[in-house]
Amino acid sequence: MRNDPALSAGFFAGRMLALDQINADQPLILKELDWAEQEPLPSLSPPCPSWRQDVSLDCKFSPEDTQAHAWTTYYYDLLQCTLQQEGLPETVDRTKEPRTGFSSGDVTICILGSPTSYLSVLLEGSSQCPGNMLLCLSPSWLAKVPSEQHPGESSLLVSKAVSFELGGRTCLDEFSPPRRVTYFMGSFGPCKEHGQSAGELARDLDCPTGGSGELARLLEDKLLTRQLLDQRAQVGVPPTLAFTFKRLRPLRDVTTERSVRMVELSGKEGQENLIQEEIEAFLQGSAMEPYSQVVVKPSGWRWSGAHAVTFHAKVEQAAMLQAVLALLETLEEEESALLEAFIPTARLTQPESPNSTSPSSTSPRPDLAIRICTVVCRSWGDQPLLSQVVCGVGRADKPLKHQAMVPQSLESGLRQQGMTDEAQLAAIRAQVKHKAEAAMTAFLEMEAGLSVEQRGGRWAQTDVIGVDFLLTSSEQVLQLMALEMNSQLCLETCALFESMGQAVGMPAGKSSRPLVETMLRRTQCHLMEGKHVLVIGAGGVSKKFVWEAARAYGLKIHLVESDPNHFASQLVQTFIHYDTTEHKRDEEHAQRLVALVRERGLHLDGCLSYWDDCMVLTALVCEQLGLRCSPVAAMRVAKQKSRTHQHLLRRRKEAPLGWASEALYAVPCCHLESHADVERAARHLSFPGVMKLEYGAGAVGVKLVEDVQQCHLHFEKISRDLREDTDHPGIGLGWGNAMLLMEYVSGTEHDVDIVIYDGRMLAAFVSDNGPTRVPHFTETAASMPTCLAPDREAQLVRAAYQCCLGCGLTNGVFNVELKLTASGPKLIEINPRMGGFYLRDWIQEIYGVDIMLASVMVACGVPPLLPAHTQPRTHLVGVMCVVSQHLKALKSTASVETLQALHERGIIRLNLLEDELVAREYEEPYCNVACASPSRREACLKLLGVCQVLGIDSPHYPVTHFLSHFK
Repeated sequence: MRNDPALSAGFFAGRMLALDQINADQPLILKELDWAEQEPLPSLSPPCPSWRQDVSLDCKFSPEDTQAHAWTTYYYDLLQCTLQQEGLPETVDRTKEPRTGFSSGDVTICILGSPTSYLSVLLEGSSQCPGNMLLCLSPSWLAKVPSEQHPGESSLLVSKAVSFELGGRTCLDEFSPPRRVTYFMGSFGPCKEHGQSAGELARDLDCPTGGSGELARLLEDKLLTRQLLDQRAQVGVPPTLAFTFKRLRPLRDVTTERSVRMVELSGKEGQENLIQEEIEAFLQGSAMEPYSQVVVKPSGWRWSGAHAVTFHAKVEQAAMLQAVLALLETLEEEESALLEAFIPTARLTQPESPNSTSPSSTSPRPDLAIRICTVVCRSWGDQPLLSQVVCGVGRADKPLKHQAMVPQSLESGLRQQGMTDEAQLAAIRAQVKHKAEAAMTAFLEMEAGLSVEQRGGRWAQTDVIGVDFLLTSSEQVLQLMALEMNSQLCLETCALFESMGQAVGMPAGKSSRPLVETMLRRTQCHLMEGKHVLVIGAGGVSKKFVWEAARAYGLKIHLVESDPNHFASQLVQTFIHYDTTEHKRDEEHAQRLVALVRERGLHLDGCLSYWDDCMVLTALVCEQLGLRCSPVAAMRVAKQKSRTHQHLLRRRKEAPLGWASEALYAVPCCHLESHADVERAARHLSFPGVMKLEYGAGAVGVKLVEDVQQCHLHFEKISRDLREDTDHPGIGLGWGNAMLLMEYVSGTEHDVDIVIYDGRMLAAFVSDNGPTRVPHFTETAASMPTCLAPDREAQLVRAAYQCCLGCGLTNGVFNVELKLTASGPKLIEINPRMGGFYLRDWIQEIYGVDIMLASVMVACGVPPLLPAHTQPRTHLVGVMCVVSQHLKALKSTASVETLQALHERGIIRLNLLEDELVAREYEEPYCNVACASPSRREACLKLLGVCQVLGIDSPHYPVTHFLSHFK
């Protein structure tokens, strides 16, 4: 039962109430969950709460004292109050029946902080991993224990939390035994002697953390972040003079000065003359000429908000000196006193009131300032991504603080001030994006140079920051001036903006969605670290990324490969040389490989292959070892192309009610092993048709045929030229050289890369292919994201999913090739493995999803948590280079060295698919050259220009024509 005397004064429903507002009269505000150190409790409303008061908030493992318990109670009530305002149901108390059955492999994302700060993050996360997003309202609900796997580190266990479920439903839960946290975030702040702080809990954990006390100390230091903005990001900041006793470590190597001057003092006594001289020089400098006021403020993580801040006219040098001296008396060693210019807001033309009839009827209006608030998240590859921009409008003669502004969209704020030109509005938004992301880049670069100890742990990193700007002007040109970075205030402000917008149908979660994606990505990488995975078949140079990525993820790869000298043998944990090329003996190979695994004492978590020839063998090994994979029968159906279509055609009457039959997507075809089979097929199928190798890959041996005579000629040629694997390694000849004839289908060609776990589709990514080079259908160009209308894209995704399930493919990452006709999708073939060529690289670049990691997770029985509706971050358009058309260019203007240099400079995106410039009759692409841009049209134009300069475009290889489908 709750003992809650401190809350009897009533309740306050302020959505923006946060920890840094708890005691507004104190000079130091600690954004920290050390409740016992902060008093009195703020009030809440309504005075008569409608939620239950008899919930169990005590933690039997770590009892709280009376005051700490009062704070836990307060945060629970704040959560209920906030949920009520969001139109969400009250939290259900399930503590009488502790939840069990959780393992160390389960996702557990835990946040220790104020509900108002992190509610949007928790709600967004619960839509992707319901029940695994936990809010802790007290440090006593968490405990650190020595890590079993990483000596010197600690595991974080949660015994009690508020679980966030689908639809905004929340439950107060106890866990027995406690759950192991796989990602931790909190309101990090200075450690106090009473109670455990979020910073203490985060230090040296064996799981990812979205910050730490050490990193928060740096992020909340105005001098440090201002130097980063000024010197590294080259973002405009107010002219600043800083007095400090000892520079923070990242500032000790700063020697040049731009807008920020640092003066290191030898002590608190006897510095008055030096300080006075520096102030005089600062005020008389050219940087201060445009400004008439000065602000004196402290810098350091203890000094958040507007405490101890004073304002002075530029002529009041004596008052400034006294303010600085008084401030220095209160500072600790690495804190600073700042003098900075008070930046006037840009003066925009005020729009006239619609009811005004004459100038005299217009009421006088004060000058207004616009504070722009941004949230920037760490995206995949440590790239910054702006997730939300809002602004607040207030009087220009007073500081505009987060807690005192009602957020609105940037465009609304600017339009109210008279800016109506759409091009100018777009230019300001683009400038905000560029500068906010540059600010985070600067901080992340600084952070990357810190030691593990300085970051607060091996897994500690900053995943989200806020950056505040003021819109000012210089010589009648609008400019953005960066005011500060912060760890939490901007996130709260943007969440409030989205919360307000839901009442009128505005989308929610934009500010927190990239952060949630980062949380999920990092926690999944953590769960996969150290997994032992058997990979069968190394593939060629185009699969080199597999071994590099596996090492980066900390996977232990045990590779089975036929070539004893394969380059991948040096890149894996264990190399097992075993000849698997004769795939008609896969059952025998599987038994022998299982014996080798057991002889070596390998304890595998999963087994998979990225190589077409080895998919059936992989399924057989998984079956014998009891590892997750699609059934062997399903792999056999998918591996043989004609069998895939015939299997789906036989399922015409087996579709579930309300679903279109997967037979609708299949194309009539016939298996060919002799000329008699060719005659038989010609009698049953319509021409034109397409002939291809039954088990082939890379479009080798594919040809358009117009009649039965052409069928006989092509069958004879393939039967003569491509007999066994040594004739053309890697295209499936280990399965034989049987062929098939299928009816030709007109339409645009597309790939769907789809992730399926236990029969559930977790994600699908659609790409477009350009016109192929007939009659052999070799790929020429590709574009992603698709340029199709959403309904047509949905047709492709559903067709790919149904075809996979129809064949029995229930676990894995699959590449489905389809054509989109006027009447709907038609299947070309299913590759029962991850998409090849450039697809993994492009999907990761555009959507931040690594389908290679997803395939390993599925194989290890860990369901990937993939974003359901990720917005593309760029557009990629690429062309294939083939030796027959580009040998001269590839040896000169488009040499590998030239292409790699352009790739490193970000001009192109290169995917090397072969390592030798060898001309073959049955050729495969040598490389893919792509360009990225915010729009598909710009990417096409950029790529066309690059191809013309490099000599890739020619009359015999018309890139313009190959890009013509991408409109």
